[in-house]
Amino acid sequence: MRKSKRNSVLTILVFLFALALGAYTTVQGLGKHEIGKAENIILGLDLAGGVSITYQITDENPTAQEISDTKTRLQQRADVYSTDSSVYQEGTDRFSIEIPGVSDANKILQDLGKPGALEFMDEDNYQKFAAGEEYETVLTGSDVKNASAAIDNSGTVQEYVVQLAFTDEGTKKFADATTANVGKRIYIIYDGEVASAPTVQTAITGGNAVINGMENDEEANQLAETIRIGALPLSLEELRSNEVGATLGQDALSTTLKAGAIGMGLVAIIMIVLYLLPGFVSVLALCAYVILMLLCLNGFNASLTLPGLAGIVLSIGMAVDANVIIFTRIKEELGAGATVKSAIDSGFNKAASAILDSNITTLIAAVVLYIMGIGSIKGFALTLGIGIVLSMFTALFVTKHLLKAIYTLGATNPKLYGSKKEPKVGGFVKLSKVTFTISIIAVLSGLIALPIFKSKTGSTLNYSLEFTGGTSMTVDFEDHYDLAKAESDILPVICEAAGISDSEVQVQNVQDSNEIVFKTPELKVDQRDAVETALEDKFKVKEFNVENISSTISGEMQRNAIVSVIIATILMLIYIAFRFSDVKFGAAAVLALLHDVLVVFAVYSIGRLSVGNTFIACMLTIVGYSINATIIIFDRIRENLVIMNGKGETYENIVNTSISQTLTRSIYTTLTTFVMIFMLYLMGVTSIKDFALTLMCGLICGAYSSVCITGPLWYMFKTKAGKNEKNAGSKKNSTNKKNSDGNKKKA
Repeated sequence: MRKSKRNSVLTILVFLFALALGAYTTVQGLGKHEIGKAENIILGLDLAGGVSITYQITDENPTAQEISDTKTRLQQRADVYSTDSSVYQEGTDRFSIEIPGVSDANKILQDLGKPGALEFMDEDNYQKFAAGEEYETVLTGSDVKNASAAIDNSGTVQEYVVQLAFTDEGTKKFADATTANVGKRIYIIYDGEVASAPTVQTAITGGNAVINGMENDEEANQLAETIRIGALPLSLEELRSNEVGATLGQDALSTTLKAGAIGMGLVAIIMIVLYLLPGFVSVLALCAYVILMLLCLNGFNASLTLPGLAGIVLSIGMAVDANVIIFTRIKEELGAGATVKSAIDSGFNKAASAILDSNITTLIAAVVLYIMGIGSIKGFALTLGIGIVLSMFTALFVTKHLLKAIYTLGATNPKLYGSKKEPKVGGFVKLSKVTFTISIIAVLSGLIALPIFKSKTGSTLNYSLEFTGGTSMTVDFEDHYDLAKAESDILPVICEAAGISDSEVQVQNVQDSNEIVFKTPELKVDQRDAVETALEDKFKVKEFNVENISSTISGEMQRNAIVSVIIATILMLIYIAFRFSDVKFGAAAVLALLHDVLVVFAVYSIGRLSVGNTFIACMLTIVGYSINATIIIFDRIRENLVIMNGKGETYENIVNTSISQTLTRSIYTTLTTFVMIFMLYLMGVTSIKDFALTLMCGLICGAYSSVCITGPLWYMFKTKAGKNEKNAGSKKNSTNKKNSDGNKKKA
């Protein structure tokens, strides 16, 4: 006994030490950045502010070397604006560039993707070039490996210089040119302008050269940058761009973090009130969960976006679910007369399969979302996926060992754990006629709304820029303009600057702010620049944010939305069929999923909520959550089929009993997750409110369908709409009756 107590004390001390160390590491990381992030967590542009752009290669059949060289050149160009910039390839013909912390977006977009012809010419060819005649270049920007500004202290006077390094091919070309032009000039031409014209002092054959005569460090750096960014080997076309002001990003980060902290505090209170000592232990495990989440994001060098931050907040609510399942089981065991020790052991053992199955199905949705998603949605999928794995670990390992350790140290009074008597069995199967009718009405309402809005607005749904393509400009004014004033005073200025008609522009006020959103057809960089200049000249503009999406990429997003939901659903159903070995469970789950998706779709349809990238994330999250709740009930039905099979119980009673036994879990889990999302809706920025609203609707719908739809559906399939046997032990009872009758006849 003493040894077990020593081990329990050691378990608690190790946990507290690890918790303190993790908290210290996280706080240290937070302290190193004013914007509030762990050291290696990169804030996405929607939180840090900056510019992002996606280009598509327009050349046919580019070589791997050309693609690689273009990516390198783009990175060199982006580094001019920020050392934290990143360039990565998407698929085989696209590049995405992110440059955080910059504000002059239009200048960056104009410079970043232009071909930028960089040429080296000797004097004879420069004269031909200047005269408009045909010439040959000595070498091009692709022959330059690197260019950097430096200070030469080798002489009596300090001198500013530019150091050049050439590729293997460039080394040979430059050697030939300098050998033939000693004492003459080599002209460096960028976009038709002379950037520099140094005189060749000697033949340079080693692949490195120095341009001297710079007046100062600024001139040396400017020339080095011009040569370094050079010419792009391939031609690029802008597909998508986005500019987010730093102020908007800071507000989004601050309000979301506050929402998460308040929501977590409320969840902690709920858990302690409902589950007493185990609830307190779950709060400790939840703290460990949050710290582990931050450490994982830090370790992965993850990019934290606003949807990603929302994913963390959502996963905190879902992390409680595993604890709720376990603690409900413990209460049931205590209510049935078990000892505290056996109740704890049995509670964890019986809950394990349900926790594993429900979380794996949600993880499937997160993985599909990460693979199929674009941009910031990947961040949401990443944080949600990490959260699911960590929630299983903290519930099945951390909570388990902490609770056992505390019990061993003397917390043996059953009153500390609560108890739950066998619940009164409700008539959920009989009630299904009413619930099915309600569901059909809700689904049909959303579908009927489509043609109605089509006739009124010209569009069945309120598609966002991501699904339609175009340009969206969010302008934060110092003064407040209502919609009528914006249309009469501001809209004509935008239309004149962009060269478009007012019928092509949608104007929308942002609630509780001075921000106004103007949606237009796709505008080129010079048009967007003209609009920004015109607005700043005539109005007091605090911040100007622009998002531009081509029709090409918007079409892909629509296809991805449909394909990702279908793939995720199929994979989940395959898993359910494998785990439950009964196609009827899968069929019931399919219809319940379809129900949840269509009900939430009705919310988007009737409420005219923006249908875009977050729509995909919302639908897949709801699908995963709905499956999660459904599996808990199916797991209990599967268990009760074994327990109640030989007692002559009807399938109807088995279903009603299973739903009744898991009802409190369904309510409590929905409550804790709902609290987290509600705080996001209450305190979050405008861009996250629609997302939070539909998630709340999805949570309620998922809980409703798992309780009122899935169980009764399984019952209908199992009994073949009531035409066949309705008694789980009917075959056995019928056989026994025949045997009994036969024995009587023989007698």
